[in-house]
Amino acid sequence: MTVFERIKKIARQRGLNLKEVAKKAGMKSETAIYRYNQGVTPRKSTLIAIAEVLNVSVDYLLGKTNDPSTKSEKHTVDLADDDNADILRFEGRPIPPDDLEVMKRFLRGGKGE
Repeated sequence: MTVFERIKKIARQRGLNLKEVAKKAGMKSETAIYRYNQGVTPRKSTLIAIAEVLNVSVDYLLGKTNDPSTKSEKHTVDLADDDNADILRFEGRPIPPDDLEVMKRFLRGGKGE
């Protein structure tokens, strides 16, 4: 079963269509998931977001396990690492860079760099 087929199957079981999954995962295009059926490979950050929406592991979506009941692992991310900016989300939507900077300042006790 392909990544697309697994997403579609679990989404249907969760009562969601693929457009709803894409929207909840914070994807720019509501039809982006359909491209996975045409050979487009999803980015890691996108797979993580979709897995969280569907409450399954990334390993399930990738076909590394056949157990969809496996919950998505919680990932530890260092906010100070700018390489992680594309996977940081709030309520399924990417955190804008300006908001991320405000969060960093707040976590540093209101101090700048």
